Amino acid sequence: MSGTTTAAALRRRAAGAGANRWVVLVVLCVSLLLVAVDATVLHVAVPAVTEDLKPGAVELLWIVDAYPLVCASLLILFGTLGDRVGRRRVLLLGYTLFGVASALAAFADDAHLLIVARALLGVGGAMIMPATLSILRQVFPDRRERALAIGIWSAVAAVGAAVGPLLGGFLLEHFWWGSVFLVNIPLMLVSLPVGRILLPESKGDSDGPWDVVGALTAAAGLFAVVLGVKRLGAGELGAATLLPLAAGVVLLVLFVRRQRRREHPLLDLRMFSRPAFSTSVGCIVLAMLALVGLELIAAQYLQLVLGLSPLETGLRLVPLTFAAMAAGLAGARMLRRFGPRRMVSLGFCLTAGAVVLLTAMGGDDNAPLLLGGFVLLGFGLETTLFGAYESMLSEAPQDQAGGAAAIGETSYQLGAGIGIALLGSVMNAAYAPGLSQVPGVPASASAAAAHSLGEAYEVAARLGGPAGEALRLAARHSFVHGLHVTLLVSAGLLLAGAAMALRLPRLMHCDPEETPSGPASAPSPAPSGSAPASGTTAEASPAPGLGSTPMRMPAQRESSGSGVKV
Repeated sequence: MSGTTTAAALRRRAAGAGANRWVVLVVLCVSLLLVAVDATVLHVAVPAVTEDLKPGAVELLWIVDAYPLVCASLLILFGTLGDRVGRRRVLLLGYTLFGVASALAAFADDAHLLIVARALLGVGGAMIMPATLSILRQVFPDRRERALAIGIWSAVAAVGAAVGPLLGGFLLEHFWWGSVFLVNIPLMLVSLPVGRILLPESKGDSDGPWDVVGALTAAAGLFAVVLGVKRLGAGELGAATLLPLAAGVVLLVLFVRRQRRREHPLLDLRMFSRPAFSTSVGCIVLAMLALVGLELIAAQYLQLVLGLSPLETGLRLVPLTFAAMAAGLAGARMLRRFGPRRMVSLGFCLTAGAVVLLTAMGGDDNAPLLLGGFVLLGFGLETTLFGAYESMLSEAPQDQAGGAAAIGETSYQLGAGIGIALLGSVMNAAYAPGLSQVPGVPASASAAAAHSLGEAYEVAARLGGPAGEALRLAARHSFVHGLHVTLLVSAGLLLAGAAMALRLPRLMHCDPEETPSGPASAPSPAPSGSAPASGTTAEASPAPGLGSTPMRMPAQRESSGSGVKV
């Protein structure tokens, strides 16, 4: 029996190692699509969930936030665990947990069970996300092909984020709210056996014990920080916000000190001493910080100022998604032509230009302006994130690929949370003063209207008459003014990102050690802890659409201006 099992395992391993790397990419992209869709699909189902389960305000908040909170806090834990026990193994376990949690969420009959199910979905997502990037790093050792693969990967992420609300809306029109979770199960039933057969197993350096205490410390610290940042974004400044933030920062500092003392750290923090790696992480944080909060404000502008329906709002934002997809697919060619430094700086500048262009938005609809601004915004943002992710992943050692991918995804989540908090605060600071002295409006009504534009409309409707109309007009004018101020602050952050990107390498370097072993098959994973053979000079097979001349470079060189060995 044991001999048969061993032989079957060897056959599966050989099938995975010999699988066409582009087929492997398809499997990884399906995994990513599922996680990206699930992050946004619940948003349109919140009213139906509220009507059916009758959750309280705090319970509803946890139903929405449990998934991103748990996922963000566990990325480093499962990313580094995959480096130790096997990335495919963690990915397949993530598939299984995601399917089980989806069924649990679909048939939840009370709010607490749904919160637990959403938290389990976050655990499954944290297993899947870094594993897809780290397996991609291993399957595509040639940097030019890897750049194309990352472009496709990031385009799929953009599609998933956009498809989530549309899919959720379609399902809710025909089925009950649980169907937004139930749709995950067929995909998991397909992905699990396909992934087991096709995906190659790989590990990093497994010397020394896995730092369980460090992993739990990082998870607890990130959970507390992300929770505090989310509460800041909601405008809450009390002890329930500041205590988690302070505790999270303390835990993360302890985690860093622990990693520096250990002979076999959970994360090799020396990666951050490489300018290309640390700069890429900073660019990811800054890009998300500048834009995620802005996206939420833009959605309010389209619905509350221009009076568009949710469907019309979604359609106005579709060009942004298509532009991001185009940038992802063209990213490999741009990276090869311009290099990381110019590509990321150009992406930041394009995005800043789009943000400045959108300051021309006013109280009236200007569809051509919005179309041009959103297209430029989507293309510039994806160009920035593509170049930063590719540089970060290429700079990290292969045996630390899971940890590096987890750092990138965590940076994305933290940047998004901080952006909502920061730009939301800027928006409120610019919006509220315009409602302090509206003729005919009582001070109490003005104070309530200063909380948000939606609340201002409710107060205006209750007041009625000339005072209500005056408050409504003042609120719209103040919101547009606040939007302009927020756009200018975002543009400043983006230009700071363009300056930061000047620390990236000038050229895209491709080492001969990073070439694939054959024209169509992924390399067989090296035994755990083994070093690559020195002196190999394999020739890179060209990535589709990137030309046919292989790029030969010396085995060791200095990154331009950085002094880092690549």
